[in-house]
Parts: sequence; C-alpha cells; structure tokens
Amino acid sequence: MDALEGFADPRLCRVLLDRIRVELDGGLRFMEVCGTHTVSIFRSGVRSLLPEGVTHLSGPGCPVCVTHDSEVAAFLKLAGQGALVATFGDLMRVPGPGKRSLGTARAEGARVKVVYSPFDALVLARENPGDRVVFLGVGFETTAPAVAATIKAAREEGVGNFSVLSLHKLVPPVLRVLAGDPDLRVNAFLLPGHVSAVIGLEPYRFLASRHGLPAVVAGFEPVDILQALHLLASMKIRGQAEVVNAYTRVVSNAGNPAAMAVMAEVFETSDASWRGIGVIPDSGLRIREEYAQFDAMRVFGLSLEEVPRIRGCRCGDVLRGKLAPDGCGLFGSACTPASPVGPCMVSTEGSCAAYYKYQL
Repeated sequence: MDALEGFADPRLCRVLLDRIRVELDGGLRFMEVCGTHTVSIFRSGVRSLLPEGVTHLSGPGCPVCVTHDSEVAAFLKLAGQGALVATFGDLMRVPGPGKRSLGTARAEGARVKVVYSPFDALVLARENPGDRVVFLGVGFETTAPAVAATIKAAREEGVGNFSVLSLHKLVPPVLRVLAGDPDLRVNAFLLPGHVSAVIGLEPYRFLASRHGLPAVVAGFEPVDILQALHLLASMKIRGQAEVVNAYTRVVSNAGNPAAMAVMAEVFETSDASWRGIGVIPDSGLRIREEYAQFDAMRVFGLSLEEVPRIRGCRCGDVLRGKLAPDGCGLFGSACTPASPVGPCMVSTEGSCAAYYKYQL
C-alpha cells in the first residue's frame, strides 16, 4: 500500500479500497470512456491497487483513437488539395492509408500547422486571406462548443476562407452500443468528467433505466476515482442502478446550457464511423445548412470512403474493451510510442500508450 502515499489523500484512499474489498459481493467489471481517466488510472497505479474481482476496461474515450481510418484518409486528401490544414498535435502522427500521416504529408510539402484551439485556426485564416484554412474538428462534446463558437465568429467577422471538417463524436450513443453488447459483460460505467460538464447527467439516464447499470461521473484524482468505484460497488451490492454525479465541484447535473445551445445552433446530429465499432446512428455532429460555407465537407466536396484497415492493428478491439493492449501481437514490438502502428499508441490518452508507459 506504499503507493497510496503519493496520493492527495492516502488515508481516505486506503479506507475506500478497504470498503470496496470488504463490501463487494461478486465481481465489478467497470468501463471508463474518457482518455483522462485512462491515463490517471494507469499513471497513479490505481489499477494495480484494485481488489481482486474488480476489473477495469478502457473504452472508446480517446478522441484521436476513435477517429476512423476513412476520416484520416479525408485529412490526407485535404492536405493534398492545397488547403492550409490546422490541427491539434495528437492528430499529426495518426497513421492512415499506406501508413501515411499528416506528419509525413507535411514532410512531403503539404501545409499542416499545429494549433492549440479552433480560434487559433481562425486567426490563421485572418492572417492568410489568400489561403483556404481548414480546422480538423475532432473530439467529443468537450471540444465541440469551442468549434461551434469559432464558426459563429467566422460568419460574424466575414472570414470566408475558413472552414471546419467536423468529425466530432458524441459519448451517449456509443455508451448505448457498449451497454447493449452482451459479450462485453460490463456491469458499471465510470462516466467522463469533462464531457459531463457540458451535457450534464440526463443523457446517461438510460444506462440505469433501460440497462440496469450503475454509472458515476467522476473527477480525475485517484481519490475521485476510488470514491466513484465505491459508489458503483455499493449500488451493485444493493441491487440498485442509478446515475450519480460524484464530481459536483465541476459538473452540474444540468450541464452547461450555454455550451449546449451554441452546439445546437451550429451542429446537427449525424451518423458517424467509430474505429473498431462501425457506424453508430446520430453519434456525430455535422455543420448545419445555415453554416454550409464553413463546412469543409461541402466546400471541398469530400466524402468518407472505405479504406483498408491497418494490418495487424487491434486498436478497435482495445477500444471496445474486448482486448487488453498487450493482447495485440504488435504491442511493444512493432508498435511503440516512438514508432506507433495504430492510433491507440499515438495519443497520450490512448489505452495502448498508457499501458506501455505505466504498466510494463
């Protein structure tokens, strides 16, 4: 238990672990769907401290990891059409067809620039009026409001050379798929803190009402995670299924109405492709017709076409919680953070990267 001494509140963490160990009757097989939770659980050592019978599954919570092969191909096509592509740094190394990435495209002469926010991309468009600047909109409900606000700002300012390739994805629809998968055998969910700060608790209620699964919104400190696991274990023991907010210092049960309003104004739901899962209805966000001039799909005539999968990569199985990272034949040999084959090893929030860095 010496590992607990590095935690913010080691005494409370010890009490929570002891309670889970003593009270839990049967197994707790929980899944988190948040890249920050993935990293926190591995980095802190919480995973190795969990009592026997508690199984941690890392789900599709890393935005870069769930980006589909066809979407990566669209990035590369854009870069090859002379657009000035603005992107978050994690996407630079995600491999696509022919093992090419935005990084290799830039090395070959494509104009790709790393930015830290969608507003940085808008500034880039203002400063380069002769270029068509495209921001790659990848992420969950956490990043979508800022992208929507940027699109609104572009229209208000008349920045006509700016557009967004919107490939945002929504968390509740993928939870429906996971909760309905009998092979997964998940009996509890650790819900994402950042996403929940935007959408609140209501979109998760179906987990309890329809599937009888307890679910807890948690923060990211070890004590937050252990408190959430204790709540999940307690509900399981009592045979109860509720959706509980254990991150009240950040998350309101109602979410962030202003953020949800700007998303609803600029985006509408659409079907979206998820790596390893396939197409999930109404799990994506596309730009509404009223903002069509800022939709890179329309502006550049893009479509998402099927492309060959990365040979040997089991990232999709890892994202569905059906395979541990070290169960992939490429893990730790052909695929490492220094030379990644699949996106789960590229992103710092990816399950494979976290397992490689903290578990080996």
